[in-house]
Amino acid sequence: MRTSRLEAFSDGVLAIIITIMVLELKVPHEPTLQALGGSVTGFLTYLLSFVYIGIYWNNHHHMFQVAEQVNGTVLWANLHLLFWLSLLPFTTAWMDETTFARTPVIVYGVNLLLAAVAYFLLQQAIFHSDGGAGLRQALGRDLKGKASPILYVCGIALAFVSPWLAMLVFTIVAVMWLVPDPRVERHLETQQ
Repeated sequence: MRTSRLEAFSDGVLAIIITIMVLELKVPHEPTLQALGGSVTGFLTYLLSFVYIGIYWNNHHHMFQVAEQVNGTVLWANLHLLFWLSLLPFTTAWMDETTFARTPVIVYGVNLLLAAVAYFLLQQAIFHSDGGAGLRQALGRDLKGKASPILYVCGIALAFVSPWLAMLVFTIVAVMWLVPDPRVERHLETQQ
């Protein structure tokens, strides 16, 4: 089957996830900049999670530009990814509400790790489907994809030392993925 329904459904779920996250932001009760300052950590946690959702949306879009068709395994693998991403509003809010306490930061890191694993499994499902040869060729060795889970595990471990060090690692991974992956675009250009 074609990829269009899967892409449309995924786009809708990701839009809802972002909407839920923004609704978690606390509105100051006073019309002052000092009162707005109390919302800074909430905004920063929202920003990081928003960037992560954007990264997944962008890479998901690129991945399905190359995938020619999907099967039931790909559909379930995609739902698996969406499940872990749908938990980001919860883990983001918990981290913010507790001012980056150790356990919520660890849970946030585990959430990011499991989303990365789910994305890898989705890639593997596409690779093994009838329409996955182009994606396998486009991605090649995928060093960023292999480095990210290792960095998440390092961030989770660092949270036991300092939650702020963990957040630094999680931010580094996000920055690493901010630049869209040119491999897929190059592959699409060579196919035209």
